[in-house]
Amino acid sequence: MIIFWLVSAFFLVIALAFILPPLLKGPDKNQEGADSGRQEANLSVYRDQLGEMERDLRNGILSPEQYRQDRDELERRLLEDVSAKRGGGEPAPVKMGSGGRGLVYGIAIGIPVVAIALYLTLGNPNAISASGPAPSNTARPAPAAGPMSSSANGQRSPQQIEANVAALAKRLEQNPGDVQGWMMLARSYSSMEKFSDASAAYAKATALKTDDANLWAEYAFSMAMANGRSLQGQPSDLIHKALQVDPENPKALQLAGSAAFEAKDYQKAIEYWQRVLQKTSPESEVGQAIAERIGEARNLAGGVK
Repeated sequence: MIIFWLVSAFFLVIALAFILPPLLKGPDKNQEGADSGRQEANLSVYRDQLGEMERDLRNGILSPEQYRQDRDELERRLLEDVSAKRGGGEPAPVKMGSGGRGLVYGIAIGIPVVAIALYLTLGNPNAISASGPAPSNTARPAPAAGPMSSSANGQRSPQQIEANVAALAKRLEQNPGDVQGWMMLARSYSSMEKFSDASAAYAKATALKTDDANLWAEYAFSMAMANGRSLQGQPSDLIHKALQVDPENPKALQLAGSAAFEAKDYQKAIEYWQRVLQKTSPESEVGQAIAERIGEARNLAGGVK
């Protein structure tokens, strides 16, 4: 019996060693880590956009200078978002007064007292002297099986991405003058192939930022995809606006060539695409694709050089 009480006291001391420090210390400092995890999920849209810009840079669609400008804007936006979350999301530290400490000490004393009282009332002290532990009829529950979550494999699910984009759209309802937010939302919708939503977001962005040729070209592309992959009509007007801002913008030139090809103006298509080739590495995927389109246009135009 004495051994039992000694062992029980030992385990009670261990339990209190885990319970008391957090109560005396106040809020768990690890909460900041959890907050950072939630912020990381909320900023996933920014990572998607950065990856898209890096692919465009490798494929020659973005020039290094334009890539640096877009990346700087993205990083500035990200820093502003993180700063805003930290400024409004951290709870004020709780100070433990003398009354609070008294409550903690009361709990520390009360737990073993209540446990002993319950054991003497409901338990079976005579069973302690048995030669060995009684077999338990309670089976240990098997771990629940289920699909691996995004936090386990380090990847975000489509549902998480959609939730992040929806949160961005909701925030823009409260701040419709945020041009960087509209650009981010439009590009996110495009990556999700929601081209009608992307076109609406690009319309907001270009109304606020009229001197960005890339933005006008992206608007034209999303509009074309929403209109059955046709560049005729409003998409062509948007391409024209992009070229007015920057006559040598690779994205706008590439789309202008496609629009001319679609209209069967093969000579014009060749001219636009050749200007793109002058700015694109021939070994890149974009360069090879454009070279093939030029060859196709020449064949259709009867061997135009």
